[in-house]
Amino acid sequence: MSLPTKEESIQGVEAFESRERRDAMHKMATFLVSHFWGTPSDMADGLGVLLLTWNQAFYRYGNFDFDKLESCIARNLQKLGNFRKRKISTLSIHDEDDVKHLFVQFLDALQIDSGKKKGDKSPVAVAKALHLLAPDFFPLWDKGIAEAYDCQYGKEPAESYVSFCKIMRGMAGRIGQYVTRSGKTLLKLIDEYNYSKYTKKWI
Repeated sequence: MSLPTKEESIQGVEAFESRERRDAMHKMATFLVSHFWGTPSDMADGLGVLLLTWNQAFYRYGNFDFDKLESCIARNLQKLGNFRKRKISTLSIHDEDDVKHLFVQFLDALQIDSGKKKGDKSPVAVAKALHLLAPDFFPLWDKGIAEAYDCQYGKEPAESYVSFCKIMRGMAGRIGQYVTRSGKTLLKLIDEYNYSKYTKKWI
């Protein structure tokens, strides 16, 4: 897949800004996670603000267990803190096991906890959670975006996410040359481009 041109990059971000009205939840969740960093229970609440809004289509069948999410954050807080300090440009082969470990841990913690869909898991929710916890390192995806980059997550989602991270590392070098927005990380801008192009097909 070819990297976007300058015109495509700008067009995608501008399409997102003009059409998507849920970005307030991303801002609020980002603030809450940052403000309460180091307190897993409050960090879990901050993640919930975004996940139960952006992933409403999945969680309408039942919520995840906040206690399980809190425990997952607590167990992995040091790893998360290390990634939080880094940018995706620093991703190396030595990070792959830790990324997969975190992905699997959060995939379990964020599964639906009750109702007819109990046990269902969402790789999309995991990427959103990881992005909020380390917004310069972990990229966002959804089904359409993952498929566009040949990173389908039906069978081995953790491995697919590592592959996606590698591709987004390359994307960061391109879009970062063309688009900047105050208060937004490079990975958030990349997601806005991807969402506009592959999820909504606005461009």
